[in-house]
Amino acid sequence: MSTPFQLASVPALSRSGVDRAESLRADTERLRARWPKAKVVALDVRGRTPVPYDGERTSPCLAVRDAAGFGEEPPDGAVFLGSTGDGDYWAVLGTEEADGEALRLPGRFGAVVEAIVADGEMWVGLREHGDAVDDASAGLFTTALALRNWHRRARFCAKCGGETRIVQYGWVSRCTSCQREEYPRTDPAVICLVHDEAGVNGEHVLLARGASWPEGARSVLAGFVEAGESLEACVRREIFEEVGVEVRDVRYLGSQPWPFPRSIMLGFAARADRSQPLRPADGEIAEARWYSRAEVNAGFARAEQPSDVEPGALRLPGNSSIARVMLRSWAQANP
Repeated sequence: MSTPFQLASVPALSRSGVDRAESLRADTERLRARWPKAKVVALDVRGRTPVPYDGERTSPCLAVRDAAGFGEEPPDGAVFLGSTGDGDYWAVLGTEEADGEALRLPGRFGAVVEAIVADGEMWVGLREHGDAVDDASAGLFTTALALRNWHRRARFCAKCGGETRIVQYGWVSRCTSCQREEYPRTDPAVICLVHDEAGVNGEHVLLARGASWPEGARSVLAGFVEAGESLEACVRREIFEEVGVEVRDVRYLGSQPWPFPRSIMLGFAARADRSQPLRPADGEIAEARWYSRAEVNAGFARAEQPSDVEPGALRLPGNSSIARVMLRSWAQANP
């Protein structure tokens, strides 16, 4: 007998092998004493970090730097990421772009992104490369990028408008005028796989193309949680607003940080009557329709041979997104 599908794997950016060691963020003496033996994740001004590259393939580990190369103690703006049995990990944000060869690589929905190759390393983005690194590297890269994006938006106090200063090695924003403190923001967003009512897991899934997405790009539906709203209510509201469909049996699947710029994606599944008319939201959803399990599996198969993908063919979410894990898990489940 079939059972409701669950996520078949941990979403790429939910992985981590590093203790965040929150209690150490205010321990200046301890952190500075251990700094010379620490490792550093470098993020350039575009949020990319280097991975070892041999000219054909990249390593699953980040190309971390020795902290001593940045000075005798943590430089201004250095962010403490956590600890392992081997020592502490930090991030230095906003380093200069590497001077090297620009490579054009496939990104989200087949769009082209740029990576830089220099000195045996490739500087890559988290969205495109997050699934290609190991657990510890995924956690370090995701946290570093999330803090970078928060720092860029936390320069002024929300209470008095005064300039702020980042303290506790990246984890607190303190107003220099009124001393008010803020902490890294994460905006909750729901993302829901809606399938039909056939059997336990349905035979069709509802996918849509965002107004700015390329032809053929499709994903499950998502939206931000509003003030005073439960997650389940948000699922029902967002699906109805975006495609005019009422859903039921909303259930939780899993979550993933998505620092673009500061979201946490909360994954759900829900059921809907496939006979309901679809009404894509003007200016937000370009088109939506139901896809069979066979069509989705064919889309995954085509993604393995990107050179063979025809213009307008079904393009599914990228490997770093929870949307892809949700869709693959549903596609592999029994109806």
